[in-house]
Formats: sequence, structure tokens, C-alpha cells
Amino acid sequence: MSVPAAIPEPTPLADPAHPALAQRVLIVEDLPDTRESLQTLLQLSLNLEVDTAEDGGKALTMLNDRPYSLVLTDLQMPKVGGMKLIQEIQAKKLPCTVIVTTGHGSIADAVTAMRAGAYDFLVKPADPQRLVLLVQRALRERTLQDEVVALREQIHGRHTFLNVLSKSQKMYDVFELISHISDTTSTVLILGETGTGKEQVARAIHDASSDRRPGQFVALNCAAFNENLLESELFGHEKGSFTGAERKRIGRFEQAHGGTLFLDEIGDVPMSMQIKLLRVLQERKFERVGGSEPIGIDVRVIAATHRNMEELIREGKFRDDLYFRLNVVRIDLPPLRDRPEDIPVLISHFCQKFARAGQKPPEVSEEAMEILKKAEWPGNIRQLENAIERACVTTRDGVIRPVNLPRDIIGRTEGKSLFQVDLSRPLPEQLSEITAAFEERYLRKALRRTRGHVGKCAKITGLSRRSITDKIAQYKINKDEFKKD
Repeated sequence: MSVPAAIPEPTPLADPAHPALAQRVLIVEDLPDTRESLQTLLQLSLNLEVDTAEDGGKALTMLNDRPYSLVLTDLQMPKVGGMKLIQEIQAKKLPCTVIVTTGHGSIADAVTAMRAGAYDFLVKPADPQRLVLLVQRALRERTLQDEVVALREQIHGRHTFLNVLSKSQKMYDVFELISHISDTTSTVLILGETGTGKEQVARAIHDASSDRRPGQFVALNCAAFNENLLESELFGHEKGSFTGAERKRIGRFEQAHGGTLFLDEIGDVPMSMQIKLLRVLQERKFERVGGSEPIGIDVRVIAATHRNMEELIREGKFRDDLYFRLNVVRIDLPPLRDRPEDIPVLISHFCQKFARAGQKPPEVSEEAMEILKKAEWPGNIRQLENAIERACVTTRDGVIRPVNLPRDIIGRTEGKSLFQVDLSRPLPEQLSEITAAFEERYLRKALRRTRGHVGKCAKITGLSRRSITDKIAQYKINKDEFKKD
């Protein structure tokens, strides 16, 4: 194979800021002229570091001595051939991509090599331009896979703070603040959009204070109860204090004695209950519903809300004195769109979390990762987690592609094709995925039009109510989100 007359401009593929991810290519070819021409082509066209080996045995020795991102190997070689080389790479789980070259009469062997783990193949004599493009594409995907491995290592290292994952400077500031208040009993107010991880941060504060405050972490969603039930949940009640109170009940304040009480959605607490909360925070004692004996407590209160507290105060819906009592230490959690560097870290974590039992976590294709990075994420971390869970459930070959992502995520990302043609995968498999993706998108649109009403959705789509219900469960669709539209 000769070097082309016009060499493309070098395209840097390695990130100089991450030398551990620097890319190196190994060419395995028994013919010296072909070996040298391939080496020269890749060095000049892609500005890569390229080593060579004359057979699979020498290649294995070199692979054990230093890391390579890509191996370009012939199949038919004396001593150790390309197929054996691929099998050894797979058996040792070496982190490198393999492209094979073969003659016209050995295409069947090349297909066998791909089934054994090769990325792709080229028929000799390989077209130089096609070879360069294939190597460039393979190395880009290799970079993504290497970054995923690095991110998984980081998850258990410096990007984890008390089970909160982040590599964002904004979150590092939050971590530093948590460290400063860990030895205090100050009340904390956490503000942030829905899904930003307010309860996770509250648990981190509790864990950081565990040496001084060994009590429980008790959580309560204030928006889930009406005024009477909320009072009983917070303070407990005596037997016979109201209809249905057949026995004494310990409230959340008592349960959290010596520990932490997390009051989520504090902005939804009724005004009359706000007065009682203020009194407890000031006096550090309360009475159960129907009781008359004061009960003293030692509790750190952490409150959280996604609502604008200053606006609620202006509208007369929240007491300013209670707000000031809660707002001793304030933590503002940034939305996911303001910390995009955390998206790959979180994706890697969720892929591990939702991996099928006994299988390695799925990888994320370059196209899918770009979509995930550019999405708006109005539901923040919770929405990202749900998207990755769906993708892990629907992927069939251990690779998350755009077709595996929720349609609403793809719909919010500009400039991306909904369906990607992949010639390395069987057509029936891709048609099945595309059909499922279209079906889910169609169903979501029908649910949005009917505001989540199953009966009306069935009428529009021509399906039975049972079929609609089954598909809602299959695609993990939350009907309630359409009731708000």
C-alpha cells in the first residue's frame, strides 16, 4: 500500500491535559513494506505515535509492556496470527480497539474476527483515505471508553464527598461549607430546583456531623400532608387525641432527637403550622397533639425547597420570622445545566447502578454522550438518572445509543439525528429499536394531548386501555408529568 499524495491535515485525537489518555497505535503486519507504509500514513495524517510488530506474539509482548489505544493487525501471519491476538486481547481485557486487515478471499475470517471482538475490518489493499477515517473514528470512540473508565475511578476518589458526586467548583464550594458546619447545630436552608439533590446534600450534612450527633436522619416531605396530618407527623399524638388515634404515636421531631430532621418542601407548609414550627425552633420543645407535657429536643433542622422564598414572603404565604430562623446557613444548589462537567461523572455512576446483574456497566456511544451533554435537564439529576436507567434497560449490546434515550431528551437537543444507521449491527435489531422509539414518542405525544388520561389516549391511538397501560409501564412513563402541561 502506498502513501497518498495528499496527506490530510493532522487531527489531534489525544487530550494533552490528560496524558493518561494519550493514544498510541500498534501495527501488526508480517510484510515489512506494508508495515512501514501503514506506520508512515498514520504518523503523517493523524500525528500519532505508531509502533510496529511483525507477528501476534511480538504484539502481545508489546501490549503487556505499554498501553495502546488501537491495534491494526493482519489476520494471516506466521507464528501467532491475528485471530489468536484478538482472543488474547479479549481474554486479558486489554483496553484497546482492534481493526483487522484481510485479503479478498478471507472476508469470512474478518467477520469471525469481529464476532470475537474486533471493531471493524479492511480488505487489502486498504484504501488510505478510508483507513485514516476508520482509525480516526475508532480512536475517538476509544477515547470516550477510556474517559468512562477514568470517570469510574474518580467516582470512588476525589469526586466523591459523603456520597455526593461532583467535579464542579460550585459543588466544591458546597462541600467546603458542609465541612465548616459539621461541628455545629445551626439550622440549614437548602434551595435548589427539583431534582438537584437537596436530600442527598442534607444527608451529607448529617453524615459529616455523625461524630457529634449520632442520632437518626429523619426526612419528611411537608407537601405530602394536609395541616392536621402534618402536625401529627411532626409532633406525634397521644392516644385518643382525635378520631382514629388508637395509640400514642411518636412524631418526627422525637425520632430525630440527637440527629437531623430534614423538612423537604418547607415552602408548602400552611401558615398556621409555620407558627408552631417557629415556636419549636425557638424553644426547642413541643407538645404532642392532645398532650400537655412539654418534650425537650436536641435536633438539627435542615429545610429545603425549590420555591422562591422571598417571593412567598412578599405574597404573604410564608412568615419572614420563620424564614430568618431557618436561613441561618443557606446552601444554594446549582442546577445541572450550570455544572455540565458533572454529567459524565453522574452518567458513569448511574450506568454502574443500573447495570444488569452479572454484566459490566454499559458504555455510552459518542453520539449519545453528546446528546446527554447538550440536553437542558429541567428535572436535573433525577431526570438524568431516570434517562440512564431507561437506556440501561433498553440497550441490547451493552452500548447506549441515541435510540435508547428518552425521546423528550433528544427532542430538546438541536442538530442531532434521531436515528443513527449502524452497519455493524443487524438490520432487524435496529428496526426493533427504532419502532420502539417511535412508539414511545407517539404515546408520549398522545398522553400530553390528553393530559395523561388513559381512556382518552386509547381513543386517540386506537389501542385498548390495557395496551396503553402496559406500554406506559414498559417505557417507564410517568403520567403525572402530563397533567401539568
